[in-house]
Amino acid sequence: MRIGELAARAGVSVRSVRYYEEQGLLTATRSTSGQRHYTEDEIERVAFIQRLYAAGLSSRTIAEVLPCVDTPSEENSDAALERMAQERDRLSAHIDDLMRTRDALDELVVTAKAHRKLLRLAVAG
Repeated sequence: MRIGELAARAGVSVRSVRYYEEQGLLTATRSTSGQRHYTEDEIERVAFIQRLYAAGLSSRTIAEVLPCVDTPSEENSDAALERMAQERDRLSAHIDDLMRTRDALDELVVTAKAHRKLLRLAVAG
């Protein structure tokens, strides 16, 4: 199938399919005229790539995880699990940072409201 059909059947844009290929996540055969051709298996692969992106993985990390799909082995599976655990730890740390940032902003909002209340009292008084 050609790129447009793959994109439509996988529910992604043609641009996404091209990007996945540029990142080495997806491969196509080329016709003599240079058109990309994909197999039915690529539909499932694109869906899997989409799930990995939705889980917050970068294209680089996805490329590191895909060997567990392409050449299944205990070693590749262990490496993929370790990499995903590292990404989860990274996301957890980022969430912690965001929560601290939100808490700091909440404190500023409380201070600003208190200051505004004092200004209103000063103007009214």
